[in-house]
Amino acid sequence: MSTPAVNTAPWPSPVRAWIVVGLLMVAYTSSFIDRQIMSLLVEPIRADLGITDTQFSLLAGLAFSIFYSVMGLPLGWLADRMSRRMIILIGMIAWSIMTALCGVATSFLALFLARVGVGVGEAALSPAAYSLISDYFPPERRARAISAYAMGPYLGSGLALIIGGQVIEAASRMGPFAIEGLGTFAPWQVVFFAVGLPGVIIALLFLLIREPERRGLAPKSADIGLVSFIGRRRTLFLLLFLGFSVFGIAGISFLVWIPAVAIRVHGWSPGDIGLAYGVILLALSVPGVYVGGWISDKLTARGQIDAPLIVAIAIMLSLTPLVVITPILDDMKWLLASLSVVSFGFGMLNGLPGTTLQLVVPNQLRGQIIAAYFLIGTMMSLGIGPTIVAFVSDTMLGGPSQIGVSLSIVSGITIVASAAMLNYCRAGFREAVTIAREWR
Repeated sequence: MSTPAVNTAPWPSPVRAWIVVGLLMVAYTSSFIDRQIMSLLVEPIRADLGITDTQFSLLAGLAFSIFYSVMGLPLGWLADRMSRRMIILIGMIAWSIMTALCGVATSFLALFLARVGVGVGEAALSPAAYSLISDYFPPERRARAISAYAMGPYLGSGLALIIGGQVIEAASRMGPFAIEGLGTFAPWQVVFFAVGLPGVIIALLFLLIREPERRGLAPKSADIGLVSFIGRRRTLFLLLFLGFSVFGIAGISFLVWIPAVAIRVHGWSPGDIGLAYGVILLALSVPGVYVGGWISDKLTARGQIDAPLIVAIAIMLSLTPLVVITPILDDMKWLLASLSVVSFGFGMLNGLPGTTLQLVVPNQLRGQIIAAYFLIGTMMSLGIGPTIVAFVSDTMLGGPSQIGVSLSIVSGITIVASAAMLNYCRAGFREAVTIAREWR
């Protein structure tokens, strides 16, 4: 079977391409504001609903992640065949409305179901976004573009911590908030209204962008079903999925539980830790994402075809000591200093999983491969990660005051395991990239 000629049509203009990336980043930022705001609402939600740390971790993690992960696969399949901008638009309207509905929940079950709805809507974004970016940017510039998009989680988390913390404190001083015709709402419920509804306006901006020409298409005669494609390189994809997903346990657990460490162990208010951690994420994690992509692109341009894996492994091993000591430091000043370095490193890694996977699959599978990765990655990092930390603290270490020790143990183990898995699959990854470069 002959290999088709490489597509020589000009790429979209850099200005138009970066405008699209900017809009996608805004959407991703909005989605993470909706997710991260939960970490500042631990205490009021626990008090009002009468739930444990483990139950709260289910709201912050499993309720969102289970349907976010499962729905990603059919939505990824649609992204490989239909208008990606419309998939994102509809999904964003859905998750924004469901976030606002979290504000009317008065029981654990009601809030759990609303969080499920948020997850279903947000599942539409990343499979379509990664596919769009890969058709706007050539391989040697793609890591930076994907990394710019991947700034969204840290922008969203930082803004949620900074703005959310101040809103929570202001709302708490005001007391219950009455809305005529709807009833009276606790301050934490009002926060969900404030962060959810603006997303509907952002979603409508996707009507202004165009669908680019699809590139990197495998021959029509090739077997490009997702299951069969992954099956032919099952070891490579298993290690890539697990390597990045296990690392995500540490990253997400830090975002969820560091505010609780500051509040419970060090006596900080939600507003204080929200401001401090939010500034760290915006000032260090956000540029870190771009730096990671920039280094990967530089190495790729020099002929290092497994550059994303080299960068990821180096960052993981460098971060391990600080990840272990940060949550258990006695002095809050030193904790924040160490957290700053960790956050920069976490940011550097954030764009590399998507870059890695887009390099080894044809266009027909780009949305689906991201969805498959998110199925595993989200279930492990968001669905399992925060709950493991809470479970270890609740059952083995003596309760809520030991959440920092639990975070230290779980994060240290997961990062070392991640680096080992990614290092093991480097040879297989290089071979897969060489094959993918022949697709048109």
